Amino acid sequence: MVRKRPTDLPGGSESSESQETGGRAGAQRSLTQQQPQHLGGYQGGGRGSGSQRGGRGDGGSRISRQQYYGGPHEFQQGRGGHHNQQGGPQTQHRGGRGPGAPAGGLSRPPTPELHQATHAPYQTAVTTQAVPYGRPGAPSTGWSRPPALELHQHVQSPYQSDAAIQPVPYGSPTETYAEAGSSSQAPEPTPSEVTGKIQQLMIEPEAAPSEGMQPASSKSMRFPLRPGKGSYGTKCIVKANHFFVELPDKDLHQYDVTITPEVTSRGVNRAVMKQLVKLYRESHLGKRLPAYDGRKSLYTAGPLPFLSKEFKVPLIDEEDGPGGTRREREFTVAIKLAARADLHHLGMFLQGRQADAPQEALQVLDIVLRELPTSRYCPVGRSFYSPDLGRRPLGEGLESWRGFYQSIRPTQMGLSLNIDMSSTAFIEPLPVIDFVTQLLNKDVSRPLSDADRVKIKKALRGIKVEVTHRGNMRRKYRISGLTSQATRELAFPVDQRGTMKSVVEYFKETYGFVIQHTQWPCLQVGNQQKANYMPMEVCKIVEGQRYSKRLNDKQISELLKVTCQRPRDREYDILQTVQHNAYAEDSYAKEFGIRISENLTKVEARILPAPWLKYHDSGREKDCLPQVGQWNMMNKKMVNGGTVNSWICINFARNVQDSVARNFCLELAQMCVTSGMTFSPEPVLPVVSGRPDQVEKVLKARFHDVMTRLQPQGRELDLLIVILPDNNGSLYGDLKRICETDLGIVSQCCLQKHVYRVNRQYLANVALKINVKVGGSNTALVDALNWKIPFVSDKPTIIFGADVTHPHPGEDSSPSIAAVVASMDLQITKYAGLVSAQAHRQELIQDLYKTWQDPVRGTVTGGMIKELLVSFYKATNHKPRRIIFYRDGVSEGQFYQVLLYELDAIRKACASLGPNYHPEVTFVVVQKRHHTRLFANNHNDKHAVDRSGNILPGTVVDSKICHPTEFDFYLCSHAGIQGTSRPAHYHVLWDENNFTADALQSLTNNLCYTYARCTRSVSIVPPAYYAHLAAFRARFYMEQETADGGSMASGAGARNIRGPATNVAVRPLPQLRENVKRVMFYC
Repeated sequence: MVRKRPTDLPGGSESSESQETGGRAGAQRSLTQQQPQHLGGYQGGGRGSGSQRGGRGDGGSRISRQQYYGGPHEFQQGRGGHHNQQGGPQTQHRGGRGPGAPAGGLSRPPTPELHQATHAPYQTAVTTQAVPYGRPGAPSTGWSRPPALELHQHVQSPYQSDAAIQPVPYGSPTETYAEAGSSSQAPEPTPSEVTGKIQQLMIEPEAAPSEGMQPASSKSMRFPLRPGKGSYGTKCIVKANHFFVELPDKDLHQYDVTITPEVTSRGVNRAVMKQLVKLYRESHLGKRLPAYDGRKSLYTAGPLPFLSKEFKVPLIDEEDGPGGTRREREFTVAIKLAARADLHHLGMFLQGRQADAPQEALQVLDIVLRELPTSRYCPVGRSFYSPDLGRRPLGEGLESWRGFYQSIRPTQMGLSLNIDMSSTAFIEPLPVIDFVTQLLNKDVSRPLSDADRVKIKKALRGIKVEVTHRGNMRRKYRISGLTSQATRELAFPVDQRGTMKSVVEYFKETYGFVIQHTQWPCLQVGNQQKANYMPMEVCKIVEGQRYSKRLNDKQISELLKVTCQRPRDREYDILQTVQHNAYAEDSYAKEFGIRISENLTKVEARILPAPWLKYHDSGREKDCLPQVGQWNMMNKKMVNGGTVNSWICINFARNVQDSVARNFCLELAQMCVTSGMTFSPEPVLPVVSGRPDQVEKVLKARFHDVMTRLQPQGRELDLLIVILPDNNGSLYGDLKRICETDLGIVSQCCLQKHVYRVNRQYLANVALKINVKVGGSNTALVDALNWKIPFVSDKPTIIFGADVTHPHPGEDSSPSIAAVVASMDLQITKYAGLVSAQAHRQELIQDLYKTWQDPVRGTVTGGMIKELLVSFYKATNHKPRRIIFYRDGVSEGQFYQVLLYELDAIRKACASLGPNYHPEVTFVVVQKRHHTRLFANNHNDKHAVDRSGNILPGTVVDSKICHPTEFDFYLCSHAGIQGTSRPAHYHVLWDENNFTADALQSLTNNLCYTYARCTRSVSIVPPAYYAHLAAFRARFYMEQETADGGSMASGAGARNIRGPATNVAVRPLPQLRENVKRVMFYC
C-alpha cells in the first residue's frame, strides 16, 4: 500500500522500514515530519507499581503541573498537598494575570533540573478534583505561572484561591469515560445533526460569540489575511520555479460548445475542433485562434463574428477500415456565446483589492497555455509526458516517461507559471504476450496458475490494445477481462443455427494465423455482455497509456532513480523545459497576449535558527543545538527515559538462530540503557522461534505463557521484540493488528538483515522508537520547558494533527482511514492518536464529532476531538484554552469544505464539554503535494546550501510566490538527503489566536526538531506526520480482503468532499487496546 509515492512517503512507517526499524535511519528521508511521544499513562497509572512511566512511586522525582501553571480558579481548585515554600514573585505571561499577580513584566523560570528516570512531567503529584469545562463565573484573566521548582517536590499551586469554592465534577463519570470512548467504538452515529448544519457554525447562539466565530457559509467566510510578513531569521535570496506571467490586456470571451453525435473522448473532441478551426478560421471565426478545454467550453481573445452558429465538420478515422479504407464521420458543432471572462477582477485580486480569486479568468489562461503542450505531449492531470523527453524501463511491462508539470497561479508578484519536472509510469507498448511474460517472469509454455490468472487480469483490465493480424487495419479495443478457459477450449456460434467454431480454427481459416499459445486464456475485449475473444498473441498494447495502479518496490526504486535529481540539475532541466516550450513563439499565447518570463523568480527568504533541545541532566551533554538540521545521541540521555521491566522476543526469521537473536536483544537492551532508559537485561521468557504462517497462534501462545508468569506478580508485559524476515509479505501487518487490537502489546520489529549486521547507529535509532512506545520522551524544546514559546506557553495549548489516507485508485471499495493525534503534555512532546475508517475516498473526517442514541443515557456525544480533549485534561489537569490544528492532505479546491465541516465538528466537541467552553482555534493546512521548489541563489556558495546542495533547513518564504492576501508560507524545515528538497506549504484557514507570521513560522519550524524517531529535523510538522503514521498503521487493522489497498496522498484521485456518506456502511476498525492508546504505538 502506498500512501504517498516514495518521493514523499514518510520515511519508514514501520511497514516499510523494518518493518519498523529497518530502513533509512529511522525515517528521516521522507515526509520527514516530527514530533515526539504519545500518550504515556495519562490516567495516572502505568504498568506496574513504581514504574517510572506509571503511578507516583515513593520518592519519585515527579513534577506537578501546578509548579508551572497558575491561572484561573477553574484550573486550581481542590488541590491538596503542601503549599509552595519556595519564594519568588508570582509571574505573569503576556497580557493578563492570575489572581493576585503583580502587574510587572514577565519573568520566566529557569529550566528545571531533570533527574534520571523522572516520571512523566505531566502526572500530577496530588489527588485532584476535576473542575468543569467553562465553569460559570470563572475569571477570564490571563495565565500566570509560579517560579520553577525542583522536579521532586510535591506542591500546591501558589495561586490557589483562598476562597472556598465548591469543586464541581468535570462531567459525569459516564460522560467523562463512556462518552469519550474511542471514536470507532461507539454505535454508528445518526448523522442528521452533523450533516444538517455544516453551514451553521454557531454552535451555541446564546453564548457570546468569540471574536473569530465562524460565519454561516463559505459565501461569507474569508480566510485570514496575512498579518504582515515575518522578519525573524537570517535574510537571504532563493530562486523559485515560478515564472512571471504578464497579464494580457484582452477581451476574453467564453462560448459553449455542443458536438453531435456526442463522444466521451477528449481526444476525439479536440480532433473535431482542430478540424473546425482549420476549415473555418479565416471564413467564419474572424481569423481568431480559439482555445478549447476538450469538453464544453471554447475561449477567444475578442468576440467571434456571431452569437450562435452551427458548423459541419468531417473527420476521417485514424484507423484503417475493411479493405484499407478509412471511415469518414460527420459532426455537427454548435458554438454559442456564454460569457465574458473579465480580467479586470483578476487584476484587482492580484493587487489585494478583491477577496475572491476569479477562477474563470484563471481557468481561461490555464487552458490557453495548455493548448500547445496538449497537442505535443501526453497530458496527465496538469502534467505532460513524452518518451522523447526520456524513457526508462521499470520492469514487469512498465516504463517511466519524463515530462513536466505546468500550472498558472495567482501570487503576490502577480500571475506566476509554476513549472516542475515530473516522471510517471506508463505501460510499455509491447505485444501482450511479451507484457505477460515480463509480468509473470516465467516461461510462457507453462500453464497458468490461478494466481497468475488473477495477476494478469488485474494488470490488463482497462488497457487499450490494437490487433496485429489484419495488416494495416489496426483496430483498437479495450480489455475487459480474461476468459476462464484456455484458447484451445473456446468456441463461438458462427451462424443462426448455432454452429460452433473454435477460436483456433477461426483465426487459421479467416486470417491464416496459427495460434501458438493455445494453453493460455484469450482476452475479452469490448462489451463484456457480448463475448469477443482475442488471442493474446494478436494484440499489442497501444502506446501512451499511463499506469495508475500500485507499483511494486522494485518499480518504485527504478522510478526514484529517474525523479531523484540534485537541485542544480533540476533547476537546469526546468530552465531547459521553459526554453523548449518557447512560450514566446506559442501561437495561442500570442493570440491571447500572454507573455512569460524565462527566468526563475528570485525571492527574499529567511533562515530560521534551530531550537535548543533539552536532554537529561545525567548525560554529559544536557542540551544540544542542532547543526544543519541534524544532531546525534552521543553523550546524551533521553530527557524522560521509559522503563521496560518485562519483555520477550519472538523470532520469525528461520535463518536467524535463537542464540543470535538473544545476543541482538541483549545489545539492544544495553543501547536502551545507555540512551537513558531503564531496561531489564533479561527477557521474562527465552527467545522463541515461530513460523510466519502461524503468527496469530504463536503470538497468543507466547502471550499466554508470559502473562501466566507476570500476572501473579501484578505486572504487565512492557515490550515485545520481533525479528522478521527481510521479505515478510503480510506478516508485519498481521502482527501489528494482533498486538495492538487484540492482545494489547506494544511491539518493536527488526529485520533479519539488521540482526546479522549489528550497527550501533541502528540500535540507537531503535532505542528512540522503543522509548516513546513505552511512554518516555526522547527530547524536548528548551523553550517549552522554560515556558517561552509564544502562543503556546502562555496558556494551556493542545496541538492537533489530522490526516486522511485513501486507498489506491485501483481499489474501488476499501475505506479511507482518518487519523487524529493531539499533544498530551504542556511541553508538547507526547501525542495520543485515534483512528477511524470512513467511506471510500471521503476526505472530510467523519468522526471528529458524533452523536448517537444510548438506550439508557439517551443522546450521547463523542468523537475523536472530544476524546482527545478529555485525555489532555486527564494528563495535565488543564482544559485546553487554545487549539492549534494542523490538517494534512487537503488540496486548495477543498479548503472551504474541509474548514466548514471540521471546524464545526471542533466547535461542537468543545460545546459538549461545557456550555461556555470556547477555546480559540487556529486551523492550518499542511501541503506537501505541490510543485514549488526553492533553489539556492548561488549553488557554489557553501554557506547557502547543505551537503546535498539543497537550501538550508529553516528556510521560510512568505512573499512574492505566496498568496496575494492570505496567510500562507513555504517552510523547508529539513536538511536534504538526496534529490531536491520539497518545502512544506502551510496555509492558515482560520485563526482566532491572531498569530503573527514570526510566531507561527517559528513554532512550526521548532516543532520539526522534536520528531521522535530520529535525530534530524523533518519536513512537515510532527503532529501531521504522526497522524499520517497512525492512519498508515490502521490500514493493517482492516480485514484481509480490503487491507491490500494502498494508501495514497490525499491529493491523488477523485475524492468525495460532499459531506458524510450516509448510504455506505463502513466496517469499523477493531479497537485499540487501552494500554496501547496511552503510548505512541505508531512510531
